[in-house]
Order: sequence, then structure tokens, then C-alpha cells
Amino acid sequence: MNAEYKAKIWEDYSKHKSPEGREKLITEYAGLVKVVAGRLSMYLGYNVEYEDLVGYGIFGLIDAVDKFDYTKGVKFETYASFRIRGAILDEIRKMDWIPRTLRQKQRKLDIAYQKLESQLGRSATDEEMAKELELSLKEYELWQNQTNISNLFSLDEYLEQGSEGSVESNLGSHYETPEQITERNELKTILTDTLNILTEKEKKVIILYYYEELTLKEISNVLEVSESRISQLHTKALQKMRQKLGSNIELLFTI
Repeated sequence: MNAEYKAKIWEDYSKHKSPEGREKLITEYAGLVKVVAGRLSMYLGYNVEYEDLVGYGIFGLIDAVDKFDYTKGVKFETYASFRIRGAILDEIRKMDWIPRTLRQKQRKLDIAYQKLESQLGRSATDEEMAKELELSLKEYELWQNQTNISNLFSLDEYLEQGSEGSVESNLGSHYETPEQITERNELKTILTDTLNILTEKEKKVIILYYYEELTLKEISNVLEVSESRISQLHTKALQKMRQKLGSNIELLFTI
């Protein structure tokens, strides 16, 4: 859908709010739901079917179309992505299948990583982490995969506490102030420095996932390794970055 055609659909729908126009917009932007669902599927692994995530996301797209104000000159894709993501996570929360012990595992991983990094003066290896946690290497890798979902909800909760609200409120602005531009550039520098602590493969996964917006399957094809290995690399990279970025972890979603 080219820009002119897209603009015409929105202009017509903004004036008439016809069911036909609404349906046309939902159909045209359905691909955006697949993109958001694909990115979230990396966190969820095989716990939830990709097709189910797309189904949940459609409700977010419908909500975005209904509530979007085209006259503000805001990019719909940005606005809709938040709505779609929120709808998917809302449905996952309703499932109530996340074990209570999951956050405890994440905390133990964080504490062990901080301790070893302080002692060793470098990033800990998988073997060192497993030994510190008194786990076998296979058990440690299982913990990493399980905590993907914990990482996702930790990030989402942070966004809900203020970051996403500020982002959505900023969607109504046509420009950034000099102060906002300076702050964003400083945060980009922080993020760049943080990427340097990753191994080359971990860095490639982060860049392909968050900046090239490839799916888990697409990244596995690019790097020629299994999807499960990509998931492991992503988990380990995110774990390292959480330690460095702290409250700035939302940069992965907004820059």
C-alpha cells in the first residue's frame, strides 16, 4: 500500500467512519500484527502458538483503527504497534500459566551474573553461571529459555509505569524539543556502549531482532543456526544488557 493510497483511505474513513472503510484499514494493516507477533514470539518460545499471538493482536489493531486520530498527522504504524502488543500481552496474562517460580529464577540469574561479573571483571560464561547456580549446563540453558517470558513482562511493566504513556503522549507531537533530541542521542550512546559487551553473535541477534525487525525463524536462517540457539543467544544478550541499561532497557523498543 503506497503512501497516497494509504492517506486516501484514512481521509475517507475519518470523514465517514464507514464499516467498509474500517474493514479496508484492518485488512491493509494486518501485516503489522504479524510483525509484532513475530517479535514477541521470540520471548514466548513454544509456549504459545504464533497463530494465536496473531489472533490476539488483531483485536489490538481493531482498537487502534477505532481510536486513531488521523488529523494529528501521527504515524499510524507506531501507534498501532503499542495497541497490538498490549492486546497480545493482555491475553497472555489471562492464561495465568506463568509459574510463580519464574521471577525467582530470573532474580537468581541476575544476582549470579552481577556477582561473577564483579569477581571476574568480565562477562561470565555459561559454564561459570551454571556452576555458580549449582546447575548442569543443560539445566542452566533451560532456565534461560524459561525466563524469556519473565523478561518480556518485566519490560512491559516498566513501559506501563510511564514509558509507554510518555511515548503515546509524544505521538501527538509533530517535533521533538532540543532537550528531547539531546536526551535521545545520549541514550543512543548508552545503548551503543552496552552492545559492545556482547559477543559478535549476541550482537547480531539483537541488531537483527530489534533494528532489522526479523523474526526468530528469519534470524536463524541468516546466522545458519537453529531457532532454539537464536533464542538462547537472545536471552543471554538481554540478560547482559539489563544489567547495564537498568531503567533504560526500554531503549530496545523505542529507538
